[in-house]
Amino acid sequence: MEGLVLLNALITRLLFVLHSLVGVWRVTVVTKEPRYWLLALLNLLLFLETALTLKFKRGRGYKWFSPAIFLYLISIVPSLWLLETHYETQTCVSQSEGMSQNTSSKQDFNQTLISSEQTHGRGDLIEMARVFVNKLSTTCEKSWTLGLHQTFLLMLIIGRWLLPIGGAITRDQLSELLLMFVGTAADILEFTSETLGEKNVRNNPTLVCAILFTWTWSMLQFPLDLAVQQVACPVSVTARGFRSLFLCQYSADLWNIGITVFIQDGPFLVLRLILMTYFKVINQMLVFFAVKNFLVVVLHIYRLVVLVMDVRASLRSQPEVLRGGHSSPAEAAVSGVSPKAWESGSKEGLAIPLRASPVTSDDSYPTP
Repeated sequence: MEGLVLLNALITRLLFVLHSLVGVWRVTVVTKEPRYWLLALLNLLLFLETALTLKFKRGRGYKWFSPAIFLYLISIVPSLWLLETHYETQTCVSQSEGMSQNTSSKQDFNQTLISSEQTHGRGDLIEMARVFVNKLSTTCEKSWTLGLHQTFLLMLIIGRWLLPIGGAITRDQLSELLLMFVGTAADILEFTSETLGEKNVRNNPTLVCAILFTWTWSMLQFPLDLAVQQVACPVSVTARGFRSLFLCQYSADLWNIGITVFIQDGPFLVLRLILMTYFKVINQMLVFFAVKNFLVVVLHIYRLVVLVMDVRASLRSQPEVLRGGHSSPAEAAVSGVSPKAWESGSKEGLAIPLRASPVTSDDSYPTP
């Protein structure tokens, strides 16, 4: 079992490194600048994290945060920024020329495949691989960039699934987190492809950078596990008041609301409204997803109000002893607290009953 954990940790990080290297390779191809290979040095941080995790954690994850996911973001996001801001990614060859190139490449690939089936030689396999690589190199840069965006989000989900979990998160919570990531990744991919696909947006470098900054900000939710981890609240939290009970009882819900409002749907809504009102970029899909973001934000705020009302109602329903309403040891004894415990004044060490326990026939005393 321990060997399987180490294997999953190594394979996942290796996939992260390979994907980031593909992104760096596309940057050097598009810009024709070999110096961008220096971006590959960012993977050294991931190698360092791998060594430390294997040594101190035996390959298992950390509590509340995934350093491997965060360092993978650091290694791949700069490459995607350069691809999106470079001029070559905005244009493709004409449709007729692209169709002729695809047809010729397909014919070469099929011819090589037939010859390899006839001879079964090693050289034919190498030739088939070469033709396949040439076909990939003739692919439009917009398709390459979109493909990197798609595989990037898939790698985040699959990588989080393969990474060994730590002791702070259960498999049930991990499955819930992965389902959240699937919906989040779909929204993020739609946001970038729909906004950056507009011609008016592409002609404004400042607006492109604003969209990419919002996209980068939304990616910071993937290393976090706080939205599914519930905190066990001790009985003494009730005596500390509304704020302590609210933050303890609904910590996971509050993180989920905060991520939605301040990291994803909130910024997406603001940017879409700016596009429609200030830059006059209006289309059917943009309006639809702006309304969708607005509804998600409003519903999460409504849920926050419901949680607040629920905690206030639970505090009002508690016995008077939880709010320090006893004026004498006799009143405390009536509520189920011994006079000695009342006189000590220590509320934190008392396991105060939340409900009055009914007196059974076994506990009752006979009257003289």
